[in-house]
Amino acid sequence: MDILYKAPFKKFVKKQTRPFQLVIEDETEKIVNDPEAGELKKGDLAGFRVHKFVFQKRQYLVAYKLQYNMIVVYMIGVHENFYRDLKRYLKEVE
Repeated sequence: MDILYKAPFKKFVKKQTRPFQLVIEDETEKIVNDPEAGELKKGDLAGFRVHKFVFQKRQYLVAYKLQYNMIVVYMIGVHENFYRDLKRYLKEVE
């Protein structure tokens, strides 16, 4: 299955340390291996899935969507303001 990374995801990953980048790579690999693993969202974010993982005692969320035969990864970040930022990004793109 193909995977497409949106700008907010790439920007976040680029700013991180190499060990954290490797952890993010492993987590995205988990999503590719089991796209249904993430929690399915409702309401404004219907259709999105969120995969959660912990790194250095902080929980991170990865928002992605299944489209056709592709996984589109939109955003990654800590829980605080994550959904607000995701909605804001979606409004800017539309």
